[in-house]
Amino acid sequence: MKKQSRSRRDFLKMMPVPGLTLALSPGLVPFERRNPPPKGRRVGIIGLDTSHSTEFTKLLNDANASDAYHGYQVTCAYPQGSPGIWRNATNIPKFTDLIKPMGVKIVDSIDELLNQVDAVLLETNDGAIHLEQAMPAFKARKPIFIDKPMGVSLADVLQQFEAAEKHQAPMFSSSSLRFVDGVQAVANGLAGKVLGADTFSPAYIEKTHPILFWYGIHGVETLLTVMGPGCEAVSCTHTEDSDIAVGRWSDGRLGTMRGTRTGRYGIGGTVYGDKENMVLDVSGGYKNLVLRIADFFKTGIPPVRKDQTIEVYAFMQAAEESIKQGGAYISIAEIMKKAAEANRGK
Repeated sequence: MKKQSRSRRDFLKMMPVPGLTLALSPGLVPFERRNPPPKGRRVGIIGLDTSHSTEFTKLLNDANASDAYHGYQVTCAYPQGSPGIWRNATNIPKFTDLIKPMGVKIVDSIDELLNQVDAVLLETNDGAIHLEQAMPAFKARKPIFIDKPMGVSLADVLQQFEAAEKHQAPMFSSSSLRFVDGVQAVANGLAGKVLGADTFSPAYIEKTHPILFWYGIHGVETLLTVMGPGCEAVSCTHTEDSDIAVGRWSDGRLGTMRGTRTGRYGIGGTVYGDKENMVLDVSGGYKNLVLRIADFFKTGIPPVRKDQTIEVYAFMQAAEESIKQGGAYISIAEIMKKAAEANRGK
């Protein structure tokens, strides 16, 4: 099948993206900077090519922030991302200018950043350079949150977990959608046992990444959070405007994720439970994720298990392989085996 080539920039021209206006217009929300944090609570950001860098900093550095963030604040940022992605050149100067007034020092290297912080937010958009940028933090044993997508393949993701474990560095990754109240409520039994679910999110295509990795991950992670573990095979149908990935769980349940590239922007879904069927509430923004990140920085305990994160990327890798094979069901176990073999060959 021919892959659709419309860029995320074209997609954003057609519709508003929630949070983007807020990120580019800090004057809409009064911001008073907190006093500098003590040693042990200093956070560094790697990558200023995404609004996540400024949105997370707004939450952590606001003088009105609650004690729920345990005193963690962003103090330093290394702006560089990947020159291979158009967002890098256009967004870095913009987000650098926005983050400076929040009390963030701009540094010239990752090593310089690590010498001045106690924990790391890896926000660079490009998953292809995450291992390279995370490795110094792993070696320094700094707790690190790696934003989506972790990598450009399941093998990349496995490599990052292996490197973090080798250096005994706490690490986790997640879409913010995993932690919004509505998704967590369903995962904790609001609809009863989830018998099936349909989720949707934009799935813009970035030519350097597999189709669902770049943005479709939001819908995939939402699906796997409400369905729970145990997906054994994935089939995916790809057209110019959308993708539909169907996951088959080991107990026979089915879950679908629709990735869109036309029409109105939206993220959501429907859950079918043995107690009730319900529309999935995905409102809530980034606060719940940042609260989990602050807890993680304090305790070193990831709020998402390693196997849960790996299953998200195995699902998307299987969907990519299914597209190549005309929509055939692809075994998750086989995808895991191939990724492990790829890493052994490096």
